[in-house]
Amino acid sequence: MRKTVRVLLCMVWLVLCAALPAFGAENAPHVTAETTMAQLRANPAIQGTGYYTYCREMTPLMVERWKNKTLHDYFGNTDRESGIAALNLIIDNYNKGVKVTYQVYTPEEIEQNASLGCVQLFYYPAETPNAKTAIVVPGNALTVTSEMGEGGSTAYELHNRGYAVFVLRYRTFLDLGDNAPLEDLARAVQLVTSLDEELSIQTQDYALVGYSSGGQLVGVFANRERGYGHYGAAKPGALLLAYPVVNFSEVKVAYRMFMDAGNYGWRYYCSSVAELVTDDYPPVFFWYGKDDKVLPWMINQVQGPALQAALETHKVPYVMKVFESAPHSIAVGYTTDAEGWLTDAVAFWEQQTAA
Repeated sequence: MRKTVRVLLCMVWLVLCAALPAFGAENAPHVTAETTMAQLRANPAIQGTGYYTYCREMTPLMVERWKNKTLHDYFGNTDRESGIAALNLIIDNYNKGVKVTYQVYTPEEIEQNASLGCVQLFYYPAETPNAKTAIVVPGNALTVTSEMGEGGSTAYELHNRGYAVFVLRYRTFLDLGDNAPLEDLARAVQLVTSLDEELSIQTQDYALVGYSSGGQLVGVFANRERGYGHYGAAKPGALLLAYPVVNFSEVKVAYRMFMDAGNYGWRYYCSSVAELVTDDYPPVFFWYGKDDKVLPWMINQVQGPALQAALETHKVPYVMKVFESAPHSIAVGYTTDAEGWLTDAVAFWEQQTAA
């Protein structure tokens, strides 16, 4: 009798243990514009998924400075609404038991090289099966990448349009040596394309959405020899680029000296995307603003104008838009002249991959 009771109690305990994540997930509350960064990071869904939220904190002092700031402060006007909605979508998916965070590298690889642990994909599933897939590659400000702003806001808007979306967190700053971010992107694409059946997504002709330096990374990856072909990854169906860095210009020297010292082979950041455009390059939608303060600093003529000329020369389908008022780092661009660019970019992607 006692044995039977113990067995029954064990069975009840196992059932309760299995249910605990679901019960905990139901308690994860939504966030608002008044939620502080400390409160966001204490949210069970953010902790449970490991979703990365340190996108402005370039130093420990900045971590301290931002922790009591609200999401209203953290996001800019151009991506606040979509960025906060993206966080709530993450929370909803966690509450439903949907896997949000995918490690791009294996545990064995991470054990050998701890820097690989930060390379992650954050998943925003579509509402319906067999949705087309986009991978968002945010820009970076040396030590941090913009998963919440450029990444999350874009993912939410694409999710609303019926797409499955992944946002990539990749290695940067002192870990970018030996073409690490390019390898991270290649491995991310390989992982995503391996999940099509498991997640009921359509990865053929996937789109790569790249911002700023993430746009340069995407542009290099789209070259068969240096990018997707070299790594044995699937070719993207289209590139959708917002204020992309086409050529790092003088910055190349700093990258080589301080973040890739002692290595003298080919490096992704040394390449001009314009020089990597070939006849079989994927279709490209890209834009930048006339009041962008970053691109002219790296010589404006080797940025968007050079990319346009290369696409023309190789007869690659493209759309280029130049806005009067659309500064750097504005993501989806609400309240600027670039508002709606993502709608036009998605239409271009659909048109180019319709066949």
